[in-house]
Amino acid sequence: MKLTKRFVYAAALMTACIFMLSACGKKSEDAAAEPVVSDAPQELNLYIWSEYLDPEIVTDFEKKYNCKVVISLYESNEEMLGKLQAGGVSQYDLVVPSDFIIESLIKLNLLKPLDHTKIPNLANLKETFVNPGFDPGNKYTAAYQWGTVGLVYSKAKFPEGVTSWKSIFEAPEGVKFMFFDSEREMIGAVLRYKGYSVNNLDKTELMGAAKMMIADKKKAGFMGFEGNVGGLNKVQAGTVDVAMAYNGDVIQAMAEDPNVGFVNPSEGTVVWVDSLCIPREAPNTDLAYKFINYILDAKVGAKLSNYNQFASPNKASMPYITPEDLANPAIYPDAATEKRLEYVLEVPGGSAIFGELWKTIKTR
Repeated sequence: MKLTKRFVYAAALMTACIFMLSACGKKSEDAAAEPVVSDAPQELNLYIWSEYLDPEIVTDFEKKYNCKVVISLYESNEEMLGKLQAGGVSQYDLVVPSDFIIESLIKLNLLKPLDHTKIPNLANLKETFVNPGFDPGNKYTAAYQWGTVGLVYSKAKFPEGVTSWKSIFEAPEGVKFMFFDSEREMIGAVLRYKGYSVNNLDKTELMGAAKMMIADKKKAGFMGFEGNVGGLNKVQAGTVDVAMAYNGDVIQAMAEDPNVGFVNPSEGTVVWVDSLCIPREAPNTDLAYKFINYILDAKVGAKLSNYNQFASPNKASMPYITPEDLANPAIYPDAATEKRLEYVLEVPGGSAIFGELWKTIKTR
């Protein structure tokens, strides 16, 4: 059939319109398929001990990297370990475990090896923290803060001061005392008092330590177990005379309460270091590396320790540490005291042995 010129023109116009509509539809579909770019800041999910990070450091980091730091808190290494095993390994970007649990975290495949090229400030660490026994070569860890476990006491009850673990393990009648609700550190303290290593696995000596603690529990002055700052709080409240505590926590309390004293006992004690680690399936490793490197900056590291009053593992931070803190042996022990400090280590078979011993101590 012969087509008129007008019909051909109309048909062509219709075809063009259909093509344009089809193209527009396809463009809309393609646009819908493209990912939406959000201007929302990235999030760093940090799982850390309570009262352990200067809020100004968090604010400054957020401004520097246009991000949001989301902080979750724990009160024990065991709590943190359990959370990671229950799915937290893909929920958090950074955790801050203590030295004695690092090997367990590594063996359970809960940590990601660190890329040192992304942490140039790792070079700022003191030699003591560069190649720790619990993590040779810092494959998984970057030291955050370090300190000791000692005795916090009431100066009103002990006007001449405290020097020995004897004040808690052979507490005189009328003295109210507490034990630390931290398995290895508590057992380590009684082992040091009896002249043994905190990592001792001799069953006879361990049972002797357990018997001493069980006998102490039966004394009228025994006020139970408390973890973290629990014992310190009770000394400040006047309901306990002597307890175990982390040195930095007590130093902060001493600034507000002249009745509070602290000592690293003469027999020796536990030295600890908490480290920054990246969980194996961290959702934002890039931001985690930025935070580690930021904390290891000389001035930021000093700001952290000046706030916490725990010792800095950062040699580059020393010129910026508050002079009074640097001169305080309760924070930075002298050379003689350092020789009597011991890390709690994971020793072969130790987890089961110490775990069973702790259960015995707690339940009898």
